[in-house]
Amino acid sequence: MRTVEGPTSRVVVVGAGLSGLSAALHLLGAGREVTVVERAAHPGGRAGLLERGGYRFDTGPTVLTMPDLVAEAFAAVGRELGDHLELLPLHPAYRARFADGSALDVHTGAEEMEAEVARFAGAREAIGYRRLRAWLTRLHQVQTRRFIDANFDSPLDLLTPDLARLAALGGFGRLDARIGRFLSDERLRRVFSFQSLYAGVPPARALAAYAVIAYMDTVAGVFFPRGGMHALPRAMAAAAADAGADIRYGHDVTRLERSGDRVTAVVTDQGRVPCDTVVLTPDLPVAYRLLGHRPRRPLQLRHSPSAVVLHAGTDRTWPGLGHHTISFGAAWKETFRELTGTGRLMSDPSLLITRPTATDPSLAPPGRHLHYVLAPCPNTDIGPGTAEWHGLAPRYRDRLLRELEGRGLDGLAAAIEEECLVTPVHWTAQGHAAGTPFSAAHTFAQTGPFRPRNLVRGTVNAVLAGCGTTPGVGVPTVLISGKLAAARVTGGRQVRTAGRPRP
Repeated sequence: MRTVEGPTSRVVVVGAGLSGLSAALHLLGAGREVTVVERAAHPGGRAGLLERGGYRFDTGPTVLTMPDLVAEAFAAVGRELGDHLELLPLHPAYRARFADGSALDVHTGAEEMEAEVARFAGAREAIGYRRLRAWLTRLHQVQTRRFIDANFDSPLDLLTPDLARLAALGGFGRLDARIGRFLSDERLRRVFSFQSLYAGVPPARALAAYAVIAYMDTVAGVFFPRGGMHALPRAMAAAAADAGADIRYGHDVTRLERSGDRVTAVVTDQGRVPCDTVVLTPDLPVAYRLLGHRPRRPLQLRHSPSAVVLHAGTDRTWPGLGHHTISFGAAWKETFRELTGTGRLMSDPSLLITRPTATDPSLAPPGRHLHYVLAPCPNTDIGPGTAEWHGLAPRYRDRLLRELEGRGLDGLAAAIEEECLVTPVHWTAQGHAAGTPFSAAHTFAQTGPFRPRNLVRGTVNAVLAGCGTTPGVGVPTVLISGKLAAARVTGGRQVRTAGRPRP
């Protein structure tokens, strides 16, 4: 594995999002002196927080899986996850509601889910679910160490025995077809394949290897931090500061100071921070602008669909909603054509509705509720641009509310006391390419060693982290990206102690 060249004692991490905080904790555990500079007044990055009228809205991801990765970051500085953060398991992990009026609770326990599938679709599908679960587990075991939690220097790094194992499991086939080998009920197939949307590829075209995301959601378990998702970066930042990190909020990075091919300092609007190495976590266009270098690729990057998010604080809730509810429209293949092909807004939307107050009522005033509605939409490369969204946003907000009221959330519009609507305009303003928070799509040509690498030609001591680089999009993978960036600095060697790290 290639590492940065020269001294690495002093590291500046740009960005206190999940990837930056993960990198900081792993670097501290390896005895590095770490300074984190963050333009916002608090940690979190995309996992931010908006407080209005007593409501605490998480503005970023709402689904937390693979908590062992969080525990690993704390363990790097000799800390226990439970001492900093309380994670509450969600039962069920999801509730799926379909256009025909049927509903399915998605459990992560094998026996519970088998019984639920049998109730929902019959004994034959329940047997298929058991076989699917075993396949997902094997797929995860094969992929994690070699293909997800791994730095790549060359496509030749793929040539391991695990590549043959992945091929034998059908990982290079198509996701929808592979799920169809286990389940014939089209509704069930959606439950185990919709996750590919967040990787930016329709299930009919996505590699079956991306079923590993379904493993995380439907086998490994879904959790929620007490205090909301923003409690996760707050806890990570506190652990990093306790372990010796210098975290500077309200510092906007303006440029990198260089000497030849080395970055020698990070310059912010408040001063200069000398460094031996820098870890850059902003989205790729911002990181490349700071570096003054954009890697040449044979094909232009393709980006994932974007999302419109309505954060609503309401004076009531609806009994059919779980903590996470996926409300599927009748259309499916057409939805993906619109989102990734024609660039149209979903004509029959499938929506993620999250009700965090179902698990933690303290996030809203007494007797009040939080509802987070995520509607995938085309990115600005193929769909409406930011100028169009300025006029489109209020109309689309009203359209979403009418759709949800028609699906059983009667009186939703009148129940809203506080709200915030997020569109591609906001994602663009935050520096996200193509107006999407989901970065580069996980096509085959943008996966593994073909994804933008975390070492960039033209500089010998800068490393990238975040969803645009290895291994990709999602909370678990972003946490891994921070660890992989730290390994590029340290060579993967860490010292873990019961207290503060030692060099």
